[in-house]
Order: sequence, then structure tokens, then C-alpha cells
Amino acid sequence: MQFLAKGVRLTKDNTLRDITISTTDYEVAVYNDFSVDDAGTMVLDHVTTVGQIYLAADGEVKSIRVEANDVHVKQADVSGRVDQPHGYGVDVLQGGLTLWNRQKDSAVTFTATLTGISIGTEETPVRGSGVFVAGYADREGRLIGGAFTADLIETKAVFTDGGIAQGTPDKITGGVFVLSGAKVDRVENNGPTTTYGANDMVLDLWGVTPEWVATAPVTSYGPSAIGFVNFDAMGHLKILAPIVTNGAGARGFNVYDGSMESAEFDSITTTGDGTIGVQVSRPMGTIHVHSDVATTGGEGTSLVKGAQMTLKAIGVSIKPGADVESLRIDGTVRTRGDDLVSFEVLEDARVRDLTLGGVVAEGEGSTGIVVDGDAPNGTLTE
Repeated sequence: MQFLAKGVRLTKDNTLRDITISTTDYEVAVYNDFSVDDAGTMVLDHVTTVGQIYLAADGEVKSIRVEANDVHVKQADVSGRVDQPHGYGVDVLQGGLTLWNRQKDSAVTFTATLTGISIGTEETPVRGSGVFVAGYADREGRLIGGAFTADLIETKAVFTDGGIAQGTPDKITGGVFVLSGAKVDRVENNGPTTTYGANDMVLDLWGVTPEWVATAPVTSYGPSAIGFVNFDAMGHLKILAPIVTNGAGARGFNVYDGSMESAEFDSITTTGDGTIGVQVSRPMGTIHVHSDVATTGGEGTSLVKGAQMTLKAIGVSIKPGADVESLRIDGTVRTRGDDLVSFEVLEDARVRDLTLGGVVAEGEGSTGIVVDGDAPNGTLTE
């Protein structure tokens, strides 16, 4: 089906199956009627679009369920959408696939099961976020209305480029983004998730997810494009393929806020000034990296909660306020840059159990280990 403006509008209990819907990339290819009180269940099965899929609890909609399988938003440009949720000092661009409970009434329900979701291609990354799910939240990122809930979000390949100007302090995207007001029982990334632009986080959590597993590479190519960011309630995170970031200020793994029970990684590699490998600022459970944490770069700017700040490309940084139950890195913590610290535990930070396979600082004036906080001694395994 080919359109020159908006595509297919769904009303109630509709099914789209084995269909390609194409429109101008900045239009919506699939959307729903906001005048329907109960939208029932919307089924999208083997659907490909050029243009955004935007399904929302908005207007008169009080109940909606989405079941999507093998859906590919091949191309879309949502960078011009006015409606952008705000939290933690930044606005967020909508996604090629956007599911959003926008109702103030907490009794409004939006549920979903998403499997086999693909966003963009290497040649046509979506301009905006990739998969975007959200509830009704305030500007501080707190749920104050209708929630979005899903038992499963499973993605295949995701490619995005938000088109945000480098140095912008107050706008971001996410390749797969679980925003404030969203709870997803399990997120699976079974294809590569790749972002190309400035402030394009690869995987980002502002909501609640008990389990998040990535079995394919997590990669970014833009400045301040972080591999995985946590702001709210993360249970068990497993990224069983490399995190690789390429761009100034593009850190590997951040726990800015909220909580996290455990985090497991294959490896984390960052290249660019200001690209910290692992940064923890809050109490959390265990961190286990099976291979290396490696950074290449020196001092540079990076986006932190709506402000561009100067950081150094430290390998592992445990910051004030962090209390880590266990930190194990089986490989080497390695930095390549001048005047760096490879592994640091700052004052008012704590690591209760620590195991490091090795620590290397390659650079003039660089230091391997600095502990001003609380961490056990005798922790190197080689």
C-alpha cells in the first residue's frame, strides 16, 4: 500500500498481516483513532513500513493492546515531532515504533507484546529513536498517570541516527528506549543495536525492567552516545556481546540514578575523549565483565543530565554515592591516553568485593589504580 500522506488508521480490534505500507518518511504509516474509547487489540504481523508506527492511548482512548510480530520500520524521520517526553534535563525524540500512554488517568491501560521488531537499515537508519515505549510522566521522569506495560519486547536489528547537532545539551534519542512510566518484564535484543548520531543512546532505561538481555553487539558512532544508561529500576542486565562506542563522550555503561540488581557484560570498549568505560553513581548489586574494559582517549566533553561536562576517559569510575556489592572484571582494565586513571574508587564510594584480572595505564602521567573510597585490597588475579 502506497500513500503520500498519513497511512493506515486503526480503530478497534484491527489486524495488519503480511503487508507493506509506505508513505513519506516523515509521515505516520500506521496510527490509531483517538476517538475510540476501547481500541481492543491491535495485531501487527509481518508488517513493513516506510514511515512511523505511532500507537497511543490519547484523546478518548482508555484501553489499548498491541501485539506485534516481525515488524520492520524500514525508514522513518520523526525528528520533527513536537511531542517529546522530558526527564533528567533532556527531551527525547520519538521512535520509528512509538507506543505511548499519554493519559493522565492512571486507570487507562496500554499493554503490549512485541517480538521480532526491526528498525531502520544500515543504509537508512531511522531519524529519531528506534523502539520508544512510555507512560504518562512528569518532567522529573516520574509516572503520574497511565502506564505502559509489556511482558516482552524483543528486537532484531536496530539502526538509528537522531540527527541531533553535536554539543546539544537537552535532546537525546535511544535505539531501544524504555522511558518513564513504562514497565517491561523482559527486553531482548537479539540483533545488533547501532546508533550513528550525537546523543543517540544505544540502550536506555528510564522505566522499570526486571530483565534485559542483549545477545548481539551494542554499538554507537556518535559523540555522547552511551552504550547502556540506567536511570530507574533495572533488575538483571546481561549484555552478552561487546559494547563498542566511537565518539567523544560516548561512555560504555552508566548507572546514573535508580537501582540495578546485577549487570553482566562480554566486554566494553570506548574510543574518544571523555569516554568512561564503566561509571557507577548509585548503590547496586553485582557487575561482572567477562573480558576487558578498554578506553582510548583523554579529556573531553560528554552529556550528563542535560549539561555538557568535562570528563576523562577513565576505565572504571566508581563515584560518590555508589555502593557496589561485587565488581569482577575477568580481563584487563586498560586506558590509552595521558593523565588518566584506569580504575578509581572515589571518596564516599564503596566496592564491597573486588576482583580485577589486570590494570594497565598506557599514557604519559597515567595511573593504574586510585582508591580514595572503600575497596578491598589484594584484588588482582594476576
